Amino acid sequence: MTHGDEASAKEDRDKVLTAIGGTKGLLDSGLPSIVFLIAFNVFHSISTAAIAASALSVFFAGVRIFKRETLQHAVSGVIGILFCAFLARHTGKAANFYLPGLITNIVYACVYAFANLVGWPILGLLLGPILGENFSWRTVPERKSAYIRAGWLWVSLFVIRLIVQYPLYRMNKLSLLGTARLVMGYPMFLAVGWFTWLIIRKIPTVKPVAGTELTDPGKEEPA
Repeated sequence: MTHGDEASAKEDRDKVLTAIGGTKGLLDSGLPSIVFLIAFNVFHSISTAAIAASALSVFFAGVRIFKRETLQHAVSGVIGILFCAFLARHTGKAANFYLPGLITNIVYACVYAFANLVGWPILGLLLGPILGENFSWRTVPERKSAYIRAGWLWVSLFVIRLIVQYPLYRMNKLSLLGTARLVMGYPMFLAVGWFTWLIIRKIPTVKPVAGTELTDPGKEEPA
């Protein structure tokens, strides 16, 4: 691989990571949840824990504004954390802070699986335009198959999280649930993101073909 190819591959890898959240997106959404768990265990107060998590999330958004960085993940993180905090305080059940995350995993698992089954993998829809191939990847069975295989990795991640975390939520095991969220958050997300890149990089990106970006090719091999 030439130096130019290596630089291009690194650029594409960075685009993939950014598209699925990036390290800053992970921090914006993950650290407030850890703070909630720690604050609750220390102060035994849902209100205190909720305020601490919300304050950290707002702080991250403020830092993004000050640095004039992209606010997408920071804003979505603030909204998500505020809703989780409100739900926990309103219901009086600390474990409900993590309930929206469980619901999100259910939705993501269903959407990714359905998209794979109908031949429009979510990863292709997200990464195709970013990597410069738009939706022309659907004209190349190998490239389409790579997106689908990577998509099943994400379905597996969402399902495994539910299998482990939902019973802990039902039993109201807050510390175990928070720990499981931590272990199955950053490490597993980054691992699946890396394997996603390994899968899709093996098949070259497809040069966009006029008129194929949004249309379903008439004849192609089944997914």
